[in-house]
Amino acid sequence: MAHYRRLGAVPPKRHTQHRNPEGGLYYEELMGEEGFSSDSSLLYHRNIPSAIVDAAVWELPDQSLTANHPLTPRHLRLHQLTAGEEWKNTDAVTGRRLVLGNGDVRIGYVAAGAPSPLYRNAVGDECVYVEAGEGRVETVFGELTVRQGDYVLLPRATTHRWVPGGDGPLRLYTVEANSHIAPAKRYLSKYGQLLEHAPFCERDLHGPDEPLSVQGTDVEVLVKHRTAGGIGGTRYVYPQHPFDVVGWDGCLYPYTFNIADYEPITGRVHQPPPAHQVFEGDGFVICNFVPRKVDYHPLSIPVPYYHSNVDSDEVMFYCGGDYEARRGSGIGQGSVSLHPGGHAHGPQPGAYERSIGAEFFDELAVMVDTFRPLQLGEAGLDCADPGYAWTWSGRGPSR
Repeated sequence: MAHYRRLGAVPPKRHTQHRNPEGGLYYEELMGEEGFSSDSSLLYHRNIPSAIVDAAVWELPDQSLTANHPLTPRHLRLHQLTAGEEWKNTDAVTGRRLVLGNGDVRIGYVAAGAPSPLYRNAVGDECVYVEAGEGRVETVFGELTVRQGDYVLLPRATTHRWVPGGDGPLRLYTVEANSHIAPAKRYLSKYGQLLEHAPFCERDLHGPDEPLSVQGTDVEVLVKHRTAGGIGGTRYVYPQHPFDVVGWDGCLYPYTFNIADYEPITGRVHQPPPAHQVFEGDGFVICNFVPRKVDYHPLSIPVPYYHSNVDSDEVMFYCGGDYEARRGSGIGQGSVSLHPGGHAHGPQPGAYERSIGAEFFDELAVMVDTFRPLQLGEAGLDCADPGYAWTWSGRGPSR
């Protein structure tokens, strides 16, 4: 995010001596994108940030994918993955389960009640939506407070950990990219400022307020990284705790953005999904559908028209309100629908007609559109509703 911030103690000029009270040097680390050619930040550590004393394989949770073949629309009930009290001993990193994925993005889900290990994703940025609960994310840049409705944007290779708070589970819908994730380009000036027509602005983005200093020795950090065969995991041990930054400045850092601060774009007739976009990565976009006034043409039909996703797969995570277009399908809070490219989809039977005359939709959903076909992860297979594909016709296969 190209929005400059400065926290803690940094020297007057970059790449120059920055000394501690005893006269020793702090160690400058450049964390940057696209190899020195895009956004970056400079962090000043008490200790050498590359020092490790051990490395071992971290066996990742099941990352296998199964093709959506024969091609059908899918309804996935994510809350079925977290029934009972198991969440109390589950953390947001090792307990994360893979729902859908392709070569550009992986979508997961977890209900967590335990603090996670220290972790960083060196494959790509993460955009994590907080469906429910509260807590904090401790990062090498500082601490973020998180609550229901927050998007948490974590740049690639940001060391962090999730610490749930409150009485219930911290329910997280995770979008892991193989690229960077940023606001939609059409909302940005050529210098990176959010423009007047954007549905949110820099005031809505909340980064850390101060550096975070933690003491510790022989500290484990789990790293998800690229390998020749796909994605691998490594468990590093650092001689000192990596949260030893005394100050940093730059345009690359983690931040939160709450979905309640998104100002919806509406019109006289139905607005297509790009009107609801918030972020984008290579090969996918993220949109959100929030409570809003709907179409006000006297002959409008407020629910979506039927449409064929010629170039994309559409994934909708239903996280609040009453989603009128899906009434009667079994979809509810915590559901995911997958409408794949090559299959026409739209409102359930009766919704088209019922929507006429509606003035307001009280719905909350996060949508991910991908431009390569999605496959089902082990969690997606585990919570699939076998009858969803037939809900438009009211009858199943004749065989």
